[in-house]
Amino acid sequence: MSDSDDDIPALSAHTLAALQEFYNETSTGQDQSTTQGDQFAVGAVEEDWRMSQFWYSDETASRLAEEVVREAGAGGRIACVSAPSVYQKLKQGVVEGSDGVSSVVLEYDRRFNTYGDEFIFYDYNEPLSLPAGVNPQSFDIVLADPPYLSEECLSKVAQTVKYLSKGKVLLCTGAIMESAAKELLDLKMCSFLPKHNRNLSNEFRCFVNYPSRLLSC
Repeated sequence: MSDSDDDIPALSAHTLAALQEFYNETSTGQDQSTTQGDQFAVGAVEEDWRMSQFWYSDETASRLAEEVVREAGAGGRIACVSAPSVYQKLKQGVVEGSDGVSSVVLEYDRRFNTYGDEFIFYDYNEPLSLPAGVNPQSFDIVLADPPYLSEECLSKVAQTVKYLSKGKVLLCTGAIMESAAKELLDLKMCSFLPKHNRNLSNEFRCFVNYPSRLLSC
């Protein structure tokens, strides 16, 4: 290649203007994306079914979020165990009273560390392996959705629930786990039918150990 300036291709004024417009749009889009990401940390993590994550429908997530806010009471604390879609609904602030409670999410998926101190790494195989700052019976209500439909999984999650809860428990799992839910946590089945974004083959139900008008039980 020649070092002569005559050999350097020149862009027309029209092409330069179009290129500059493209750069400006790209830069603006990146700035907006960053701003939105900072402003709306909630929803930043998406469902990953390979990790046995199955998000609730928006209606179900809202109903469950409303339920735990109601039962936690003003100034109450909520623990969402393997139920991130409900946690994210709480953080969106669209549920009445959600600004008057605090909540944490216990998850195996470390992507949720985007929520800072409200994220607690959780492996159900080590149900009591929790950070030192997580005190026993320190949550007014615990919402749990075990990642697998097995008594082995539920029995371990139940240990976590008993450690965290002051008393109130809301469990979402397959209807086939009714006997285990009763035996392990003394829960009764509600009439409310939770729905997921994906059509799951197993029928899911909610189980509680307190009277719930919202979930009809």
